[in-house]
Amino acid sequence: MDFLNAIVALSNFVLIPAIAYGSQLALGALGVTLIYGILRFSNFAHGDTMAFGTMATILVTLAFQAAGLSLGPLPTALLALPFGIAACAALLIATDRVVYRFYRAQRVVPVILVIVSMGVMFVYNGIVRFIIGPDDQRFADGERFIISAREFRNLTGLDEGLALRTTQGITVITAVVVVALLFWFLNHTRTGKSMRAYSDNEDLALLSGINPERVVLYTWLIVAALATVAGTLYGLDKSFKPFTYFQLLLPIFAAAIVGGLGSPLGAIAGGFVIAFSEVMITYAWKKVLGYMLPESLAPDGLVQLLSTDYKFAVSFVILLIVLLFRPTGLFRGKAV
Repeated sequence: MDFLNAIVALSNFVLIPAIAYGSQLALGALGVTLIYGILRFSNFAHGDTMAFGTMATILVTLAFQAAGLSLGPLPTALLALPFGIAACAALLIATDRVVYRFYRAQRVVPVILVIVSMGVMFVYNGIVRFIIGPDDQRFADGERFIISAREFRNLTGLDEGLALRTTQGITVITAVVVVALLFWFLNHTRTGKSMRAYSDNEDLALLSGINPERVVLYTWLIVAALATVAGTLYGLDKSFKPFTYFQLLLPIFAAAIVGGLGSPLGAIAGGFVIAFSEVMITYAWKKVLGYMLPESLAPDGLVQLLSTDYKFAVSFVILLIVLLFRPTGLFRGKAV
């Protein structure tokens, strides 16, 4: 019985949160890796791109809620998501036309585009803070739990309860659907194959008649969708705060680089590696060990390797190790 309680506690506080968080990081890292693989620069504005798309989704969600529109047990934000994606896509395409296109035409070295993206990042951050403010925004509605801890205890008779939040279930299901659609698009559509060809060899792709502006346009549209979905899922699962999305840039980049920058599969794998590492290192293991060990060996302290205040330090350390020992990542992406 104690073993089952330990498994439930581990699932409740480590496995389920890490899977949900890993799904969010994977979607964010996919956006970063697409930009790197196709447009050939590291986009430091990606975290604030997620913040802008999420902000647009929140504003439409609040309007829908005020008008009495809802999805019943599901969050109204899912209904507002297409509008958030459209707003984010408009912003990214406008930014590309006004900023990035000029530097592409000059054929500048990638580090220049990285520096430019940092400037874009601060502009996006200022826009989001000006429109929605710097404070926390909670916009999740509908049913809070798929199953609550009390219901689980009543069903199983265990001392430990398993709580599965609706937002966690939606995150995982949405991530699976989005990733499946992305891979189908890249592998089975003419535009997707053009994007892959452009990524593999730009000069050869141009000689083959591929329109580079069309490739760039579709890349930004896909990135807008990935960023808005990732940001909205993160906001539903936790809360929306512009500065948090700025901080998310580190684990997202760590996920993309750990998996192999330029590799979509690597971005997904890296997202889960970072998520599980952060959650497991910052989790207080006292309860799980209390169930697993004899009473005489049960720990008195929290058995927490690192405070949750320093969870982003885990991403930084993993990123540093990967860059030192395997810069091409797990799936041998393009060297950073």
